[in-house]
Amino acid sequence: MEQRTPTLRNVAWLWFGISVAVLAFGFRQAIFLVPTDAAQGNVGRIFYYHVPIAMLSLIFPYVNFAASLFYLYWRRRDPLKALMADALALATAEVTVVYSSICLLTGMLWARATWGIWWTWDPRLTSMLLLWLLYVSYLMLRRFSSAGQTHTLAAVLSVFAAVDVPIVYMSIRWWRTQHPAPVFGGGPDSGVDPSMLPAFYWNLAGWTIWGICIVLFRFALERRRQFAEQEAALQAIEASLEIPQ
Repeated sequence: MEQRTPTLRNVAWLWFGISVAVLAFGFRQAIFLVPTDAAQGNVGRIFYYHVPIAMLSLIFPYVNFAASLFYLYWRRRDPLKALMADALALATAEVTVVYSSICLLTGMLWARATWGIWWTWDPRLTSMLLLWLLYVSYLMLRRFSSAGQTHTLAAVLSVFAAVDVPIVYMSIRWWRTQHPAPVFGGGPDSGVDPSMLPAFYWNLAGWTIWGICIVLFRFALERRRQFAEQEAALQAIEASLEIPQ
């Protein structure tokens, strides 16, 4: 165990360093190397952050969803595995809130510059706001609920939150919205100029690596908290079983 911990710590720092390096390279690509958009000007550079983060804010919820299902399955069959799944569910829920917040904020900045308004109750924007509210509710439930079934209730809420993800994704395909049509996979006229792709892919890779780094870091912290809680419970049981001399 003593040899394993430094190794894991070194891997974690290496992963962190790689994420920062990729994000820095993506920043250079997006801000300095990609040609300025002819229609939007420099405001169009928000694309290289808004779109990758929006994509990832729809991926982490399904990791949370899968972890929540495993928790519900294991909570009586194997409580130790259930705790591990619950820690992963919490970590991915927190990252989902962070990424969906950045998605909404960058979208509002972009909307202000291009539409002249900060917000409109467009199906894409509204469904994304609903996703954010669901995961904020998930974290608030875990933080403030005093019920004995808090983790189970949170896992069930995660299942409902996951239902909103395909609605967010398909909203600009199902309805006529003010939000632009899909950039990738939207039809024969979709896609971007090839000169934009390196910056987009570097930022997508950077934010993916960064998100995984934060999930693993938060997962490790939650597992440490669980172990400390279990140790305190065992000590309390041992103390209660001690026979007075």
